[in-house]
Amino acid sequence: MRGIQGFCKTKSAAIIAALFLLGGCVRLVPEGSAPRPVTPPTPPAVKPATAALTGVMRGPVVAGLGFKPDNTAAALQAFATSCPRLTKRTDNSGLTRPEDWAPACAAAATWPAGESARFFTTYFETAEVGDGAAFVTGYFEPEIAGSRTRQPGFDVPVYALPKDLVRAKPGDAQPLPDGKMPLGRYDDAGVFTAYHDRGQIEDGALQGKGLELAWAADPVEFFFLQIQGSGRLRAPDGSVIRLGFAGQNGHAYTGIGSLMRERGLIGSSPGQYSGSMQGIQQYLRDFPDAGRQLMRQNRSYVFFRELTGPGPVGALNVPIAGRSTVAADPAFVPLGAPVWLQVDRKEASGLWVAQDTGGAIQGANRFDSFWGAGPEARQIAGGMSARGRALILLPKGTLARLGQQ
Repeated sequence: MRGIQGFCKTKSAAIIAALFLLGGCVRLVPEGSAPRPVTPPTPPAVKPATAALTGVMRGPVVAGLGFKPDNTAAALQAFATSCPRLTKRTDNSGLTRPEDWAPACAAAATWPAGESARFFTTYFETAEVGDGAAFVTGYFEPEIAGSRTRQPGFDVPVYALPKDLVRAKPGDAQPLPDGKMPLGRYDDAGVFTAYHDRGQIEDGALQGKGLELAWAADPVEFFFLQIQGSGRLRAPDGSVIRLGFAGQNGHAYTGIGSLMRERGLIGSSPGQYSGSMQGIQQYLRDFPDAGRQLMRQNRSYVFFRELTGPGPVGALNVPIAGRSTVAADPAFVPLGAPVWLQVDRKEASGLWVAQDTGGAIQGANRFDSFWGAGPEARQIAGGMSARGRALILLPKGTLARLGQQ
């Protein structure tokens, strides 16, 4: 999802992966038609950063963290929801193995909610990745005006994932730092190239392909729904279409808030706009032409699928919950792991579960907190920017196996 506000957010949910497309590849031509170009040598593979490579230290005992009953009960429920995935998937952080989670997951299925704090003290130990210094933003499930059919006032297309958006075949492009092949498309001549970016899509690159799931009313609201990675469309007749993250065009995510700050548009001085989501949206509405060009600086574009199940779905493909789910970088946090945040925003401090990812949620101790839906969730997520300390809760015995005493 992930989306994100700093964003989502991944969020999922999430969210949303910001993949960096590299330069065009060399196309091989039949012998005799043209000299065969020399393919540059592939640079040696660089191991992507992970929690295991960054360094992990044992943290304080779980019992001393200062749990609150309502918070731990919600975290226990979120953890139990994640267990079917957690005990089967590979942990890209290098910290855990699927079997490490089996005892806690077996107990979580029947553990009394009223004794949730005892559950976490029984089965977990804390770990600090790197220096533990955390930065937390927020995301939510937005609801904006939309319609299944195009009609006056509803003319912003909501696209499904295009079939021609694919990963390059080995040899057709340089791999990304994480070893994956980049996303893009093959043109009519069979050459792998970057996929259409936000500006090209808005100018009609996908028209006539039958990809329209629905139509939104407001391009600014839809831009932020894409950043969040999931949301709801409310039709004039009151019906609701729930949208979930389906994919992304392969272009790197660019936060327009950072661009506005660099240009002196946001800040605390007179004449500047707030750096919150609300402040950024106000600028985009006050200056529609400049705002449209600013949004196009974020070349990343998110595609959706219609959701019919309960709640938005995160990167673990399980429903996520407001005030329980955080998006995290799976290279540094095992997806499904509980996370303890002690930050300078009271509402964001406490126990969360890493169930989502996001394109801008990268690196150790970078989190995006999910707040659910509605005006309050929008307000909190839109202004969330918190710093403090993060601890990952790992199954007891994990740190000893990793060599931590």
